[in-house]
Amino acid sequence: MGGSSPCASCKLLRRRCAKDCIFAPYFPSDDPQKFAMVHKVFGASNVSKMLQEIPVHQRADAVSSLVYEANARVRDPVYGCVGAISYLQSQVSQLQMQLAVAQTEILCIQMQQENNPLQTTSSASQMDIQDDKSLLLSCNNLNLIPQYLGFASSSNAIQDPLKRESLWT
Repeated sequence: MGGSSPCASCKLLRRRCAKDCIFAPYFPSDDPQKFAMVHKVFGASNVSKMLQEIPVHQRADAVSSLVYEANARVRDPVYGCVGAISYLQSQVSQLQMQLAVAQTEILCIQMQQENNPLQTTSSASQMDIQDDKSLLLSCNNLNLIPQYLGFASSSNAIQDPLKRESLWT
């Protein structure tokens, strides 16, 4: 900002903001919490060194990443954003399992509906009926699958196995 209004970093560090201040374009004075968080996790000197090594056109993205990581680190000091990523991957995995169970349930219902009309009694169709019946019997056991996957049925809400509600509150 060059003297008139110091950037958030110069304000926090209580120093005069020079015209060529590396922090000024990325940490404006109207958002002091942004730099405070980054400074708390990474330190002003380390952030300055990182920004100097990065090409100017990539610095805004780097600052955005630093702010995100710093916020995640403050919320979860042990895992940081890796904890959030693990939580989301777990959630995606559970949703994929739920989707697979729901798709299988839909397929079984469709097959049951197809088998309800009157069928011919030829030997070939009797074989098909036997195959369909064995498939339907296995479809009837699908209600056991969700218990093994960790949820009661495909319509229940997902339970968080990591108990990381604090990440999203």
